[in-house]
Amino acid sequence: MDSLTPTSACAGLLPLSVGRMTVTEMDCGPITSVTPFKAASIAALERALGMPFPAPLQTTSDGAARCVWVGQGEALLIGVAPDAGLAALAAVVDQSDAWAVVQLDGPHGAEVMSRLSPVDLRQHVFGIGDTLRTQLGHMNASITRLDDDRLMIAVFRSMAGTLVHDLARALEAVAARG
Repeated sequence: MDSLTPTSACAGLLPLSVGRMTVTEMDCGPITSVTPFKAASIAALERALGMPFPAPLQTTSDGAARCVWVGQGEALLIGVAPDAGLAALAAVVDQSDAWAVVQLDGPHGAEVMSRLSPVDLRQHVFGIGDTLRTQLGHMNASITRLDDDRLMIAVFRSMAGTLVHDLARALEAVAARG
C-alpha cells in the first residue's frame, strides 16, 4: 500500500527572493470559517472567539490568533482551534487544508501587487490590520497588511502554483525597474 505524506500548499515552490522582496509560505495553524447565526449575541460570539468579530475590511487579533474578515458576515479564525461553544453561535467549518497562505515581505509590496490586483495597496490607503477580498491575476484572494512591509496573501489551495508563478513575474518586473 502506498503511503501518503501530507505536504503544505506551496511545498517545493517557496521561498522565493527577488531583489529586496521575499515570498514565504505561512504556517497558519488551524484556519476556521466562522459565519455567525443571525440570532447570535455579538457579546457571546466575541467571548467564544476571544476577540472582537472583525468589522468589514478589518482584522482583529489576540496573541497567535487572528480573525480576518473575508466577506459579509464571514471571517476566518486563523492560528487557533475554535472554542467548542462557538458552534452554538455560528456555522464553524475547518478550512485548514483549503488555503495557500503566503507572506510577501519587503519595501515594494504595493508595487508588486499593483501588477496583479486592481486595488490600491499603498500603506497610506491600506494600513496595518486592513484586509480585503479581491482579484489577484485571475484568482480570488484575501490580502491583509500585517506590518509596514508585510502582506499576507491567501488563495484557494488549488491555485498555489499560479500564485507563486504570478508573484515571481511581478517581483522580477519590479526588481528590473531598480
